[in-house]
Amino acid sequence: MQSGTAKSNKWILEFITKDPTKNPLMGWESSSDTLSELKLEFSSKELAIKYAKKKKIDFDILEPKKRKIIKKSYADNFLK
Repeated sequence: MQSGTAKSNKWILEFITKDPTKNPLMGWESSSDTLSELKLEFSSKELAIKYAKKKKIDFDILEPKKRKIIKKSYADNFLK
């Protein structure tokens, strides 16, 4: 499987769902907290941190994982 890197240079601020409940009919997780549906995108980590501090939002930073690229040719799929 190949994963592209398009749109992977943004930092996202997501809110944690407060009081998640399970919908008894469908089994979906739901909440009356509308902030859980909100995702804010920033062009840099510094801007995201600055915004969170300005609005007094507690935050955790999850650094992106380093991609491990294994170069191989298409013919390697058929050779063993």
